[in-house]
Amino acid sequence: MADAKTDPLLALVLQQLDDDQAQEVVTIDLEGKSSIADHMVIASGRSTRQVAAMAQKLAEKVKQAGFGPVKLEGLPAADWVLLDAGDVVVHLFRPEVRSFYNLERMWAFGDAPPVAGIA
Repeated sequence: MADAKTDPLLALVLQQLDDDQAQEVVTIDLEGKSSIADHMVIASGRSTRQVAAMAQKLAEKVKQAGFGPVKLEGLPAADWVLLDAGDVVVHLFRPEVRSFYNLERMWAFGDAPPVAGIA
């Protein structure tokens, strides 16, 4: 089971979110539980402007680090932006939108509850 110490892409994502002052960062380990990715990261920004800026900067950093291009969805509205970086999927939300969709609860199944990341 990989974590931020052994997965360089996950470590880069978490470090960049910390640098950009993302709030309530949660990492969910999906390895062996879903074929969509090995990790899901969920974080909040204080405004649509911060969510959009975090998404664009994170996509650029992932590409610069050699992990390939990132697919972005939801950037124009920036209420909820999805970044697909392959083995790591990142959801960036405004707080109100995050609490409405409550992805943490949806993905916290069985013995794989969300593991708090950096706050």
